[in-house]
Amino acid sequence: MNKEKELLLQVKNLDVTFGTRSHKFRAVNNVSFDIYKGETFGLVGESGSGKTTIGRAIIRINPVSGGEILYKGERISGRISRKKDKALTRQIQMIFQDPMASLNERAKVDYIVSEGLYSSEHRPSEEERKKAVEQALSDVGLLPEFSSRFPHEFSGGQRQRIGIARALIMQPEFIIADEPISALDVSIRAQVLNLLSRLQKERGLTYLFIAHDLSVMRFITDRIAVIHKGRLVELCNTERLFEAPLHPYTQALLSAIPLPDPVTEKKKKLLVYDPSIHRYEENPPSWTEIEPGHFILANEPELQKYRRQLSQMEQLKQTQ
Repeated sequence: MNKEKELLLQVKNLDVTFGTRSHKFRAVNNVSFDIYKGETFGLVGESGSGKTTIGRAIIRINPVSGGEILYKGERISGRISRKKDKALTRQIQMIFQDPMASLNERAKVDYIVSEGLYSSEHRPSEEERKKAVEQALSDVGLLPEFSSRFPHEFSGGQRQRIGIARALIMQPEFIIADEPISALDVSIRAQVLNLLSRLQKERGLTYLFIAHDLSVMRFITDRIAVIHKGRLVELCNTERLFEAPLHPYTQALLSAIPLPDPVTEKKKKLLVYDPSIHRYEENPPSWTEIEPGHFILANEPELQKYRRQLSQMEQLKQTQ
């Protein structure tokens, strides 16, 4: 399936390091994945796992200390020309986690949404700019008159829609959505997810969707990469990940998903991931495609065990 799709973004052996020489912290460690045009690629992991750092490295907020990032086959990490940087600002946009912190409290919505247009190559006239703001607000279900208000006058869900409108006005091809619903009330989350899905279908957008909640990921993503302490541990199609999770960390994340039935929820076993079970000092792991489209971080003994598990699952499926 992926061979027929157009490759949009490639992350190759990415490293991101923070701190000084004597106090270095490696936030992202040798991460590689591809994102195809029109898909929603999920990046999931607990807080501090490095998922937001990867998103910020792609949009060039965080500098890369190793590896490279390619967009449409061209390197966009490290030093690039001013012209290419401006083009990337239009093509790649980010929706931030906290809609309150990411919006300028002193600016009106009209300026917040259209701010990116001021730095674009073809700066629009005042009339064109106002029309673009009106259209962007309309696209996310907000009234045109909201443009004259300040962010504090809106609810959390409305503020997040303003953040989405700010990204859309640049007419991007690729959007990094960094936990766009985690700061919202549960009742508003479905509305924002449905909005993102609708906009993707209408505009042919590609998403990198960052979250810590796998139940949300199942609703919106095509493929999921699971990250733990800066390293990818598993990557495959969304439904396959739920059907055949192999890595113990993935299994632990799945066990934490709340169940709607209180009786079943009470009886379920919550798994706790212990990294010491791997014994990687004796036999280091490698990033391996264990079945078509299903990648896992494992050493040779673990790969043999995972292959047996997949074989048993397949046999069980055939007998049912």
